[in-house]
Amino acid sequence: MATLLEQRYRVDAPLARGGMSAVYRGLDTRLERPVAIKVMDHRFAEDRSFVDRFEREARAAASLHHPNVIAVHDQGFDGDHVFLVMELVDGGTLRDLLTERGRLTVPLALSVLQPVLSALAAAHQAGLVHRDVKPENVLIGKQGTVKVGDFGLVKAMASGKNTSHSVILGTVAYLSPEQVTTGATTARGDVYSAGVLLYEMLTGTPPYVGDTPLSVAYRHVNDDVPPPSQTAPGIPQALDELVLRATRRDPSARPADANAFLQEVERVRLAIGAPLVPVPAAAHGMQTMPQVEVPTQQTVPVQNNAAAPTPPGPQGTRAMPRSDLDTPPPLPAQPPVQPRKKKPAPEQEESPRKRFHLPKWGIAAAVAAVAAIVATIILISGPSPVPIPNVVGAAKATALQQIQDAQLVPTVIESRSNTVQSGKVIKTDPGSGTLLPGSAVNVYVSAGPPVVPEVQPGATVEAVDKELKAQDLKSNLSPADDKYDNTVPKGTVLTLSPSPGTQLKIGDTVLMILSRGPAPLKPLPNVVGKTEAEARTLVEEAGYTVTNVTQKFDGRTEGGRVIATTPGAGTTAEDKKVEFVVSNAVAVPDLRGKRVKEAREQVEKLGLKLEVVSFFGDDRGNRRINAQGPAANTQVQKGTTIRVAVDFFGG
Repeated sequence: MATLLEQRYRVDAPLARGGMSAVYRGLDTRLERPVAIKVMDHRFAEDRSFVDRFEREARAAASLHHPNVIAVHDQGFDGDHVFLVMELVDGGTLRDLLTERGRLTVPLALSVLQPVLSALAAAHQAGLVHRDVKPENVLIGKQGTVKVGDFGLVKAMASGKNTSHSVILGTVAYLSPEQVTTGATTARGDVYSAGVLLYEMLTGTPPYVGDTPLSVAYRHVNDDVPPPSQTAPGIPQALDELVLRATRRDPSARPADANAFLQEVERVRLAIGAPLVPVPAAAHGMQTMPQVEVPTQQTVPVQNNAAAPTPPGPQGTRAMPRSDLDTPPPLPAQPPVQPRKKKPAPEQEESPRKRFHLPKWGIAAAVAAVAAIVATIILISGPSPVPIPNVVGAAKATALQQIQDAQLVPTVIESRSNTVQSGKVIKTDPGSGTLLPGSAVNVYVSAGPPVVPEVQPGATVEAVDKELKAQDLKSNLSPADDKYDNTVPKGTVLTLSPSPGTQLKIGDTVLMILSRGPAPLKPLPNVVGKTEAEARTLVEEAGYTVTNVTQKFDGRTEGGRVIATTPGAGTTAEDKKVEFVVSNAVAVPDLRGKRVKEAREQVEKLGLKLEVVSFFGDDRGNRRINAQGPAANTQVQKGTTIRVAVDFFGG
């Protein structure tokens, strides 16, 4: 009797099986729809951290709606089985096609690669990374439709307690160098794997093969992928360059993501043309899904029907200790020189069974297999898991110390929070449960609420928008609020509202006020007769700058007032420069009634001279002045003599 999961999904014949999961043909009894059901090994059902990550990755994969992505219909956990319900693709895999045909023609290889990259591009745009691109993961339907499956499941398995940060998890023949050395998985890593996939389609073999996964991983890290034409002469140079760009060891030298790689592929394909993708002849309604291979005997959790295993060695997804990379793989041993033996007589010749000796490479492979089994046993039955400390609300330093004391490795991630005080822990990932010693724990530390950043006038809208996003704030523009400014270039940010330094909440909006550039030029105002200070203010308000002031005597204009401007009032100057002519006339003071000595001091301070007119020629300073000329308030030049008359009997 067939097994029924969650009282809905009937599990039928097995399609493929690996060390960590098995895939079955099934039926959604509620919708009467054929499906493929991927069931993880029963030991994963006991790992809460894996189940949580599996559910998150399944939801993320289900959000991908693309014709070249295998649809994820459902995921479940019934206490005994962790499973994934997917679209059933009747056909075969790219591995089947490569097995049947060896290398593919150039047009055919590009015809397969293009939908693969289209699927990956959709994932990258959604923020997802595949992490395990390989021929077993590329399915080809009966109508030639190419689909990619198993998004994110390697990441889910890497989170379980049965793996650790020091383990390489993936298909070694297609892993990027950074995935081998550090475990880093990015869109550029998927590009590398797709480049290796293209190399294999063009040549019939991956760029690196070896007796052990370690030797293959070592070459990914230390060697450059060679041009495909070295193995398969006749491949166009454009394709050689395409493969080399995608497989650079430096991630920054590769196309940024699958979409960028797809655009390059399309340019080459347009020049060549490509037929429809053929269905592998070996496929008989079979769906093969990628499996994680571990060299230990496993129990299939649903039923024990036989199925073709995933190819071993570099082709299968596997777990491998990253520390093994510290020691380069040994060179093949040279056979020792044996002394020549006499050929035995016919009646004494040993039977073929007795004469058989395991070749040196066979011994090396056997030793490597034993080592892998031992490594896996150590991996599974190694140190006991430790609980993840609850450090939510603790100070950063305290939280890090507690996690380190628990033999875990903390990674600090700063995050904004409206409620959690700056420097306190908001959460950890994983949030609870257990991990193996040495595993990584992300610690999210509050950076406090967002604050409007300081911006330099003249900054670009893009730069300020990036700064606001870094504060978890949104930006907005309002042309009606933009202002003229003579110094800040038009279209750049003049200031922000609210002003920099203001504390806000996550998601609040900040208005970017832009410069309209210099204000439109106005006619020069009439400032004749104004004081120099008054005239300067009016001119500058009109957008001009006073560049020169000259002095001139004008008996009709009070000293310090403008006589004329260049250019004149009512005109404009494109260079916005204005010159003033200012009167330097001196107003004659009223000296009547003052004593001569006092009057003399006053006029000399004004740059004038004093002459006393006396009947007896007596200009003693104690006499009072009773008349003067020029009269008081007359405008005169500096140096002018003021004549005064004094009292006859003054004393």
